[in-house]
Amino acid sequence: MTEHPALQPLTSGGPVSASAAAIAAQVVDQQLGLDEALGRAVEHFQADGRVEIVTVVLTSLAPEDPTGWTPLGGRAWVREWTPPGSTRTLLPPPGAGPEAALTMPWLSRRGREAIMVVLSDRELLTPDAAEDRGQLEREGVRSLVAASLRSRSEMFGSISLSSDAAGPWPQQLLDDFRLLTAAITSRLTLEQARRALAEAIDAGAEAQLGYQQLFGAVGHELRTPISAVLGYCEGLIDDAQHGTPDELVSGMLRDGPRIVRASEQLLAIVDSLLGAGRALASDDARQHVGVAAALADVVHWHRTPAATAQVDMTVDVDPDLTVWAHASGVRQVLTNLLGNAITHHRPGGGTVQLSAGRLVGESGHPMVRVIVRDDGPGLDADQMAHVFEPFVRFAADRTAGTGLGLSISRTMAERDGGAVRGESVPGVGSTFWLELPAEALASVQAAAD
Repeated sequence: MTEHPALQPLTSGGPVSASAAAIAAQVVDQQLGLDEALGRAVEHFQADGRVEIVTVVLTSLAPEDPTGWTPLGGRAWVREWTPPGSTRTLLPPPGAGPEAALTMPWLSRRGREAIMVVLSDRELLTPDAAEDRGQLEREGVRSLVAASLRSRSEMFGSISLSSDAAGPWPQQLLDDFRLLTAAITSRLTLEQARRALAEAIDAGAEAQLGYQQLFGAVGHELRTPISAVLGYCEGLIDDAQHGTPDELVSGMLRDGPRIVRASEQLLAIVDSLLGAGRALASDDARQHVGVAAALADVVHWHRTPAATAQVDMTVDVDPDLTVWAHASGVRQVLTNLLGNAITHHRPGGGTVQLSAGRLVGESGHPMVRVIVRDDGPGLDADQMAHVFEPFVRFAADRTAGTGLGLSISRTMAERDGGAVRGESVPGVGSTFWLELPAEALASVQAAAD
Protein backbone atom coordinates (compact mmCIF):
# COMPACT_ATOMS: atom_id res chain seq x y z
CA MET A 1 0.00 0.00 0.00
CA THR A 2 1.41 3.43 -1.00
CA GLU A 3 2.37 5.62 1.94
CA HIS A 4 0.09 8.59 2.58
CA PRO A 5 1.10 11.74 4.53
CA ALA A 6 -1.85 11.32 6.92
CA LEU A 7 -1.11 7.68 7.71
CA GLN A 8 1.52 6.70 10.24
CA PRO A 9 3.77 3.85 9.00
CA LEU A 10 3.21 0.54 10.75
CA THR A 11 6.48 -0.59 12.28
CA SER A 12 7.40 -2.64 15.31
CA GLY A 13 9.10 -0.60 17.99
CA GLY A 14 9.99 -3.49 20.28
CA PRO A 15 8.34 -5.84 22.73
CA VAL A 16 4.77 -5.25 23.89
CA SER A 17 4.09 -4.08 27.42
CA ALA A 18 3.85 -6.64 30.19
CA SER A 19 0.24 -5.70 30.98
CA ALA A 20 -0.85 -6.12 27.35
CA ALA A 21 0.90 -9.49 27.17
CA ALA A 22 -0.87 -10.61 30.35
CA ILE A 23 -4.29 -9.57 29.04
CA ALA A 24 -3.65 -11.27 25.68
CA ALA A 25 -2.66 -14.50 27.44
CA GLN A 26 -5.87 -14.45 29.52
CA VAL A 27 -7.96 -13.81 26.41
CA VAL A 28 -6.39 -16.61 24.38
CA ASP A 29 -6.49 -19.05 27.32
CA GLN A 30 -10.20 -18.27 27.78
CA GLN A 31 -9.69 -17.08 31.33
CA LEU A 32 -11.92 -14.11 30.50
CA GLY A 33 -15.36 -14.01 28.97
CA LEU A 34 -15.68 -12.19 25.64
CA ASP A 35 -17.26 -9.08 27.15
CA GLU A 36 -14.73 -9.05 29.98
CA ALA A 37 -11.87 -9.45 27.50
CA LEU A 38 -13.05 -6.43 25.54
CA GLY A 39 -13.40 -4.44 28.77
CA ARG A 40 -9.86 -5.29 29.93
CA ALA A 41 -8.42 -4.33 26.54
CA VAL A 42 -10.31 -1.03 26.58
CA GLU A 43 -9.02 -0.22 30.07
CA HIS A 44 -5.48 -0.82 28.85
CA PHE A 45 -5.94 1.50 25.86
CA GLN A 46 -7.52 4.26 27.96
CA ALA A 47 -4.53 4.22 30.31
CA ASP A 48 -2.67 6.05 27.55
CA GLY A 49 -3.50 9.75 27.75
CA ARG A 50 -3.68 10.03 23.95
CA VAL A 51 -6.82 7.88 23.77
CA GLU A 52 -10.10 9.73 24.23
CA ILE A 53 -12.77 7.38 22.89
CA VAL A 54 -12.61 3.61 22.30
CA THR A 55 -15.26 2.22 19.97
CA VAL A 56 -15.99 -1.48 19.43
CA VAL A 57 -18.30 -2.81 16.71
CA LEU A 58 -19.45 -6.44 16.54
CA THR A 59 -21.08 -7.69 13.36
CA SER A 60 -21.07 -11.50 13.36
CA LEU A 61 -21.59 -12.22 17.05
CA ALA A 62 -23.89 -10.49 19.49
CA PRO A 63 -22.37 -9.45 22.83
CA GLU A 64 -22.92 -11.85 25.72
CA ASP A 65 -24.51 -9.06 27.79
CA PRO A 66 -26.27 -6.38 25.68
CA THR A 67 -26.07 -3.81 28.49
CA GLY A 68 -24.24 -0.76 27.22
CA TRP A 69 -24.36 -1.88 23.58
CA THR A 70 -26.37 -0.11 20.87
CA PRO A 71 -27.91 -2.32 18.15
CA LEU A 72 -27.65 -1.03 14.61
CA GLY A 73 -30.53 -2.35 12.54
CA GLY A 74 -30.32 -5.77 14.19
CA ARG A 75 -27.17 -6.60 12.21
CA ALA A 76 -24.46 -4.96 14.31
CA TRP A 77 -23.77 -3.84 17.86
CA VAL A 78 -21.63 -0.86 18.84
CA ARG A 79 -20.30 0.33 22.16
CA GLU A 80 -17.99 3.13 23.12
CA TRP A 81 -15.95 3.94 26.21
CA THR A 82 -15.15 7.57 27.13
CA PRO A 83 -13.25 9.13 30.04
CA PRO A 84 -15.28 9.90 33.20
CA GLY A 85 -17.21 13.15 32.84
CA SER A 86 -16.89 13.26 29.04
CA THR A 87 -20.03 14.18 27.08
CA ARG A 88 -18.64 13.42 23.64
CA THR A 89 -19.95 10.48 21.65
CA LEU A 90 -19.44 8.99 18.20
CA LEU A 91 -22.53 6.78 18.46
CA PRO A 92 -25.46 7.26 16.05
CA PRO A 93 -28.73 8.51 17.56
CA PRO A 94 -31.02 5.94 19.28
CA GLY A 95 -33.01 3.81 16.88
CA ALA A 96 -30.78 4.55 13.90
CA GLY A 97 -29.59 1.84 11.55
CA PRO A 98 -26.09 1.03 10.30
CA GLU A 99 -26.32 3.82 7.72
CA ALA A 100 -26.15 6.40 10.56
CA ALA A 101 -22.74 5.20 11.73
CA LEU A 102 -19.49 6.72 10.51
CA THR A 103 -18.59 5.22 7.14
CA MET A 104 -15.23 6.86 6.27
CA PRO A 105 -14.90 5.05 2.90
CA TRP A 106 -11.28 6.09 2.25
CA LEU A 107 -9.97 4.87 5.61
CA SER A 108 -12.24 1.81 5.62
CA ARG A 109 -10.82 0.66 2.29
CA ARG A 110 -7.29 0.92 3.63
CA GLY A 111 -8.32 -0.81 6.82
CA ARG A 112 -9.57 -3.79 4.81
CA GLU A 113 -6.29 -3.91 2.91
CA ALA A 114 -3.94 -3.53 5.88
CA ILE A 115 -6.09 -4.88 8.76
CA MET A 116 -4.84 -1.92 10.87
CA VAL A 117 -4.74 1.76 9.94
CA VAL A 118 -3.21 4.65 11.90
CA LEU A 119 -4.28 8.22 11.07
CA SER A 120 -1.94 10.79 12.62
CA ASP A 121 -3.74 13.95 11.49
CA ARG A 122 -6.96 14.38 9.53
CA GLU A 123 -5.67 17.73 8.19
CA LEU A 124 -3.11 15.79 6.15
CA LEU A 125 -5.81 13.87 4.27
CA THR A 126 -5.73 14.59 0.54
CA PRO A 127 -8.77 15.64 -1.53
CA ASP A 128 -9.61 12.04 -2.46
CA ALA A 129 -10.41 11.49 1.25
CA ALA A 130 -12.60 14.58 1.57
CA GLU A 131 -15.63 12.62 2.78
CA ASP A 132 -13.61 11.02 5.58
CA ARG A 133 -12.16 14.37 6.57
CA GLY A 134 -15.61 15.95 6.74
CA GLN A 135 -16.97 13.19 8.97
CA LEU A 136 -13.99 13.43 11.32
CA GLU A 137 -14.28 17.22 11.53
CA ARG A 138 -17.97 17.00 12.43
CA GLU A 139 -17.18 14.52 15.21
CA GLY A 140 -14.15 16.43 16.51
CA VAL A 141 -11.73 13.56 15.81
CA ARG A 142 -8.24 14.65 14.79
CA SER A 143 -6.48 11.25 14.76
CA LEU A 144 -7.38 7.61 15.20
CA VAL A 145 -6.19 4.01 15.21
CA ALA A 146 -8.52 1.33 13.84
CA ALA A 147 -8.28 -2.40 13.23
CA SER A 148 -10.61 -4.93 11.65
CA LEU A 149 -11.46 -7.97 13.74
CA ARG A 150 -11.15 -10.36 10.82
CA SER A 151 -10.11 -13.96 10.41
CA ARG A 152 -9.69 -15.07 6.81
CA SER A 153 -12.94 -14.09 5.09
CA GLU A 154 -14.98 -13.73 8.30
CA MET A 155 -15.48 -10.18 9.54
CA PHE A 156 -16.32 -9.95 13.25
CA GLY A 157 -16.23 -6.17 13.63
CA SER A 158 -13.67 -3.50 14.49
CA ILE A 159 -11.96 -1.61 17.31
CA SER A 160 -10.91 2.03 17.04
CA LEU A 161 -9.14 4.55 19.25
CA SER A 162 -10.01 8.22 18.70
CA SER A 163 -8.27 11.39 19.82
CA ASP A 164 -8.75 15.13 19.41
CA ALA A 165 -4.96 15.57 19.28
CA ALA A 166 -2.77 15.34 16.20
CA GLY A 167 0.64 13.80 15.73
CA PRO A 168 2.25 10.35 15.71
CA TRP A 169 0.74 7.76 18.03
CA PRO A 170 3.05 6.19 20.68
CA GLN A 171 4.71 3.09 19.23
CA GLN A 172 4.18 1.15 22.47
CA LEU A 173 0.42 1.77 22.25
CA LEU A 174 0.35 0.63 18.61
CA ASP A 175 2.25 -2.58 19.40
CA ASP A 176 -0.10 -3.34 22.31
CA PHE A 177 -3.11 -2.52 20.14
CA ARG A 178 -1.93 -4.92 17.43
CA LEU A 179 -1.42 -7.73 19.96
CA LEU A 180 -4.74 -7.29 21.78
CA THR A 181 -6.84 -7.00 18.61
CA ALA A 182 -5.21 -10.20 17.34
CA ALA A 183 -5.98 -11.96 20.63
CA ILE A 184 -9.60 -10.76 20.58
CA THR A 185 -9.98 -11.85 16.94
CA SER A 186 -8.69 -15.29 17.88
CA ARG A 187 -11.19 -15.43 20.72
CA LEU A 188 -14.04 -14.32 18.45
CA THR A 189 -13.12 -17.05 15.97
CA LEU A 190 -13.25 -19.64 18.74
CA GLU A 191 -16.51 -18.23 20.10
CA GLN A 192 -18.15 -18.32 16.68
CA ALA A 193 -17.08 -21.95 16.20
CA ARG A 194 -18.46 -22.79 19.64
CA ARG A 195 -21.79 -21.06 18.95
CA ALA A 196 -22.01 -22.65 15.51
CA LEU A 197 -21.54 -26.08 17.09
CA ALA A 198 -24.22 -25.32 19.68
CA GLU A 199 -26.58 -24.10 16.97
CA ALA A 200 -25.89 -27.24 14.90
CA ILE A 201 -26.71 -29.42 17.91
CA ASP A 202 -29.89 -27.45 18.56
CA ALA A 203 -30.80 -27.63 14.87
CA GLY A 204 -30.30 -31.40 14.93
CA ALA A 205 -32.53 -31.74 17.97
CA GLU A 206 -35.17 -29.51 16.37
CA ALA A 207 -34.97 -31.52 13.16
CA GLN A 208 -35.46 -34.77 15.07
CA LEU A 209 -38.43 -33.29 16.91
CA GLY A 210 -39.77 -31.98 13.61
CA TYR A 211 -39.55 -35.44 12.05
CA GLN A 212 -41.35 -36.95 15.03
CA GLN A 213 -44.10 -34.36 14.80
CA LEU A 214 -44.37 -34.79 11.02
CA PHE A 215 -44.61 -38.57 11.23
CA GLY A 216 -47.21 -38.26 13.99
CA ALA A 217 -49.21 -35.74 11.97
CA VAL A 218 -48.98 -37.82 8.79
CA GLY A 219 -50.14 -40.90 10.66
CA HIS A 220 -53.08 -39.02 12.12
CA GLU A 221 -54.10 -37.43 8.82
CA LEU A 222 -53.83 -40.71 6.93
CA ARG A 223 -55.74 -42.63 9.60
CA THR A 224 -58.88 -40.49 9.22
CA PRO A 225 -59.60 -41.10 5.49
CA ILE A 226 -58.39 -44.71 5.70
CA SER A 227 -60.81 -45.36 8.57
CA ALA A 228 -63.60 -43.75 6.54
CA VAL A 229 -62.87 -45.92 3.51
CA LEU A 230 -62.74 -49.09 5.62
CA GLY A 231 -65.91 -48.24 7.49
CA TYR A 232 -67.99 -47.50 4.42
CA CYS A 233 -66.62 -50.53 2.58
CA GLU A 234 -67.51 -52.79 5.51
CA GLY A 235 -71.03 -51.37 5.42
CA LEU A 236 -71.34 -52.08 1.72
CA ILE A 237 -70.01 -55.62 2.15
CA ASP A 238 -72.59 -56.21 4.87
CA ASP A 239 -75.32 -54.92 2.55
CA ALA A 240 -74.08 -57.26 -0.18
CA GLN A 241 -74.10 -60.27 2.18
CA HIS A 242 -77.35 -59.68 4.01
CA GLY A 243 -79.31 -57.05 2.14
CA THR A 244 -81.38 -56.94 -0.99
CA PRO A 245 -80.03 -55.75 -4.35
CA ASP A 246 -81.94 -52.50 -3.90
CA GLU A 247 -80.35 -51.96 -0.49
CA LEU A 248 -76.91 -52.59 -1.98
CA VAL A 249 -77.50 -50.05 -4.77
CA SER A 250 -78.85 -47.54 -2.27
CA GLY A 251 -75.80 -48.06 -0.07
CA MET A 252 -73.45 -47.60 -3.01
CA LEU A 253 -75.13 -44.34 -4.00
CA ARG A 254 -75.04 -43.17 -0.38
CA ASP A 255 -71.50 -44.22 0.62
CA GLY A 256 -69.71 -44.36 -2.73
CA PRO A 257 -69.14 -40.58 -2.99
CA ARG A 258 -67.82 -40.56 0.59
CA ILE A 259 -65.35 -43.29 -0.25
CA VAL A 260 -64.23 -41.34 -3.32
CA ARG A 261 -63.72 -38.12 -1.30
CA ALA A 262 -61.73 -39.95 1.37
CA SER A 263 -59.62 -41.61 -1.33
CA GLU A 264 -59.01 -38.27 -3.03
CA GLN A 265 -57.83 -36.82 0.28
CA LEU A 266 -55.47 -39.76 0.70
CA LEU A 267 -54.13 -39.26 -2.80
CA ALA A 268 -53.65 -35.53 -2.24
CA ILE A 269 -51.64 -36.14 0.94
CA VAL A 270 -49.48 -38.77 -0.74
CA ASP A 271 -48.92 -36.53 -3.79
CA SER A 272 -47.90 -33.62 -1.54
CA LEU A 273 -45.43 -35.75 0.40
CA LEU A 274 -43.98 -37.32 -2.74
CA GLY A 275 -43.67 -33.93 -4.44
CA ALA A 276 -41.92 -32.45 -1.43
CA GLY A 277 -39.61 -35.43 -1.21
CA ARG A 278 -38.65 -35.14 -4.87
CA ALA A 279 -38.03 -31.39 -4.58
CA LEU A 280 -35.93 -31.67 -1.43
CA ALA A 281 -33.94 -34.63 -2.75
CA SER A 282 -33.44 -33.22 -6.24
CA ASP A 283 -29.89 -33.27 -7.57
CA ASP A 284 -30.11 -29.85 -9.21
CA ALA A 285 -27.47 -27.56 -7.77
CA ARG A 286 -28.13 -24.06 -6.49
CA GLN A 287 -27.85 -21.54 -9.27
CA HIS A 288 -28.93 -18.05 -10.26
CA VAL A 289 -32.68 -18.35 -10.90
CA GLY A 290 -34.49 -15.58 -12.76
CA VAL A 291 -37.43 -14.47 -10.62
CA ALA A 292 -39.44 -13.13 -13.55
CA ALA A 293 -39.06 -16.38 -15.49
CA ALA A 294 -40.01 -18.49 -12.47
CA LEU A 295 -43.10 -16.36 -11.82
CA ALA A 296 -44.05 -16.51 -15.50
CA ASP A 297 -44.07 -20.32 -15.33
CA VAL A 298 -46.05 -20.40 -12.09
CA VAL A 299 -48.62 -17.87 -13.33
CA HIS A 300 -49.03 -19.86 -16.56
CA TRP A 301 -49.72 -23.04 -14.58
CA HIS A 302 -52.42 -21.26 -12.58
CA ARG A 303 -54.25 -19.45 -15.37
CA THR A 304 -57.06 -22.02 -15.57
CA PRO A 305 -57.80 -22.27 -11.81
CA ALA A 306 -57.54 -18.47 -11.53
CA ALA A 307 -60.00 -17.99 -14.37
CA THR A 308 -62.36 -20.56 -12.85
CA ALA A 309 -62.23 -18.73 -9.51
CA GLN A 310 -62.55 -15.32 -11.24
CA VAL A 311 -59.25 -14.19 -9.75
CA ASP A 312 -57.15 -11.63 -11.62
CA MET A 313 -53.36 -12.02 -11.37
CA THR A 314 -50.92 -9.13 -11.87
CA VAL A 315 -47.13 -9.40 -11.97
CA ASP A 316 -44.66 -6.55 -11.39
CA VAL A 317 -41.08 -7.89 -11.34
CA ASP A 318 -37.73 -6.54 -12.52
CA PRO A 319 -36.66 -8.90 -15.35
CA ASP A 320 -33.03 -8.78 -14.12
CA LEU A 321 -33.84 -9.93 -10.58
CA THR A 322 -32.27 -13.29 -9.65
CA VAL A 323 -31.97 -15.49 -6.57
CA TRP A 324 -29.37 -18.10 -5.61
CA ALA A 325 -31.37 -21.27 -5.01
CA HIS A 326 -32.60 -24.61 -6.39
CA ALA A 327 -34.68 -23.77 -9.46
CA SER A 328 -37.24 -26.53 -8.80
CA GLY A 329 -37.62 -25.43 -5.18
CA VAL A 330 -38.24 -21.79 -6.13
CA ARG A 331 -41.03 -22.77 -8.50
CA GLN A 332 -42.53 -25.23 -6.00
CA VAL A 333 -42.70 -22.61 -3.24
CA LEU A 334 -44.17 -19.97 -5.55
CA THR A 335 -46.68 -22.54 -6.79
CA ASN A 336 -47.80 -23.21 -3.22
CA LEU A 337 -48.10 -19.51 -2.35
CA LEU A 338 -49.96 -18.56 -5.52
CA GLY A 339 -52.19 -21.64 -5.32
CA ASN A 340 -53.21 -20.70 -1.78
CA ALA A 341 -53.95 -17.11 -2.79
CA ILE A 342 -56.22 -18.27 -5.61
CA THR A 343 -57.95 -20.97 -3.59
CA HIS A 344 -58.78 -18.72 -0.63
CA HIS A 345 -60.52 -15.96 -2.56
CA ARG A 346 -63.62 -13.97 -1.77
CA PRO A 347 -67.00 -15.12 -3.09
CA GLY A 348 -67.21 -13.91 -6.66
CA GLY A 349 -63.46 -13.67 -7.27
CA GLY A 350 -60.69 -11.28 -6.33
CA THR A 351 -57.15 -10.20 -7.19
CA VAL A 352 -53.66 -11.54 -6.54
CA GLN A 353 -50.64 -9.27 -6.92
CA LEU A 354 -47.16 -10.72 -7.41
CA SER A 355 -44.11 -8.50 -6.99
CA ALA A 356 -40.46 -8.72 -5.99
CA GLY A 357 -37.71 -6.45 -4.73
CA ARG A 358 -34.23 -6.35 -3.27
CA LEU A 359 -33.40 -5.91 0.41
CA VAL A 360 -30.63 -6.52 2.92
CA GLY A 361 -31.29 -9.54 5.12
CA GLU A 362 -30.77 -9.84 8.87
CA SER A 363 -27.32 -11.32 8.22
CA GLY A 364 -26.33 -8.25 6.20
CA HIS A 365 -26.29 -10.16 2.90
CA PRO A 366 -28.35 -9.08 -0.15
CA MET A 367 -31.68 -10.87 -0.45
CA VAL A 368 -34.67 -10.88 -2.79
CA ARG A 369 -38.24 -10.92 -1.52
CA VAL A 370 -41.01 -12.30 -3.77
CA ILE A 371 -44.44 -11.19 -2.51
CA VAL A 372 -47.83 -12.79 -3.15
CA ARG A 373 -50.63 -10.50 -1.96
CA ASP A 374 -54.35 -11.33 -2.11
CA ASP A 375 -57.57 -9.61 -1.07
CA GLY A 376 -59.19 -12.75 0.33
CA PRO A 377 -60.91 -13.24 3.69
CA GLY A 378 -57.62 -13.14 5.61
CA LEU A 379 -56.59 -14.83 8.85
CA ASP A 380 -56.59 -13.65 12.44
CA ALA A 381 -53.51 -13.53 14.68
CA ASP A 382 -54.16 -16.93 16.27
CA GLN A 383 -54.54 -18.59 12.88
CA MET A 384 -51.35 -16.95 11.60
CA ALA A 385 -49.48 -18.34 14.62
CA HIS A 386 -50.23 -21.90 13.43
CA VAL A 387 -50.50 -21.52 9.67
CA PHE A 388 -47.02 -22.99 8.97
CA GLU A 389 -47.65 -26.16 10.97
CA PRO A 390 -48.18 -29.39 8.94
CA PHE A 391 -51.81 -30.27 8.13
CA VAL A 392 -53.17 -27.05 9.61
CA ARG A 393 -55.98 -25.69 7.44
CA PHE A 394 -58.40 -22.81 7.92
CA ALA A 395 -60.51 -23.32 4.80
CA ALA A 396 -63.98 -24.79 4.42
CA ASP A 397 -64.15 -28.58 4.54
CA ARG A 398 -64.98 -28.84 0.85
CA THR A 399 -62.03 -26.64 -0.17
CA ALA A 400 -59.29 -28.78 -1.67
CA GLY A 401 -55.98 -28.93 0.18
CA THR A 402 -53.85 -30.95 2.57
CA GLY A 403 -52.47 -28.26 4.88
CA LEU A 404 -48.90 -29.15 3.85
CA GLY A 405 -48.14 -26.39 1.34
CA LEU A 406 -46.85 -23.68 3.67
CA SER A 407 -44.97 -26.11 5.90
CA ILE A 408 -43.19 -27.64 2.91
CA SER A 409 -42.53 -24.20 1.39
CA ARG A 410 -40.83 -22.99 4.55
CA THR A 411 -38.60 -26.09 4.61
CA MET A 412 -37.57 -25.59 0.97
CA ALA A 413 -36.79 -21.91 1.48
CA GLU A 414 -34.72 -22.54 4.61
CA ARG A 415 -32.72 -25.19 2.74
CA ASP A 416 -31.55 -22.43 0.38
CA GLY A 417 -30.78 -19.96 3.16
CA GLY A 418 -34.08 -18.14 2.88
CA ALA A 419 -37.47 -18.01 4.56
CA VAL A 420 -41.21 -17.95 3.95
CA ARG A 421 -43.25 -15.59 6.11
CA GLY A 422 -46.62 -13.92 6.03
CA GLU A 423 -49.04 -11.46 7.54
CA SER A 424 -52.79 -11.17 7.30
CA VAL A 425 -55.70 -8.93 8.26
CA PRO A 426 -59.16 -10.51 8.59
CA GLY A 427 -61.49 -9.10 5.98
CA VAL A 428 -58.67 -7.38 4.10
CA GLY A 429 -56.43 -10.14 2.77
CA SER A 430 -53.15 -11.94 3.25
CA THR A 431 -49.57 -11.37 2.13
CA PHE A 432 -47.03 -14.18 2.02
CA TRP A 433 -43.50 -13.79 0.79
CA LEU A 434 -40.47 -15.85 -0.14
CA GLU A 435 -37.02 -14.50 0.71
CA LEU A 436 -33.90 -15.99 -0.87
CA PRO A 437 -30.24 -14.94 -1.19
CA ALA A 438 -29.57 -12.68 -4.14
CA GLU A 439 -26.21 -14.33 -4.77
CA ALA A 440 -23.92 -17.05 -3.51
CA LEU A 441 -22.40 -16.38 -0.09
CA ALA A 442 -18.95 -17.12 -1.51
CA SER A 443 -19.25 -14.22 -3.95
CA VAL A 444 -20.44 -11.92 -1.15
CA GLN A 445 -17.40 -12.78 0.93
CA ALA A 446 -15.08 -12.39 -2.05
CA ALA A 447 -16.49 -8.92 -2.71
CA ALA A 448 -16.01 -7.98 0.95
CA ASP A 449 -12.37 -9.06 0.81
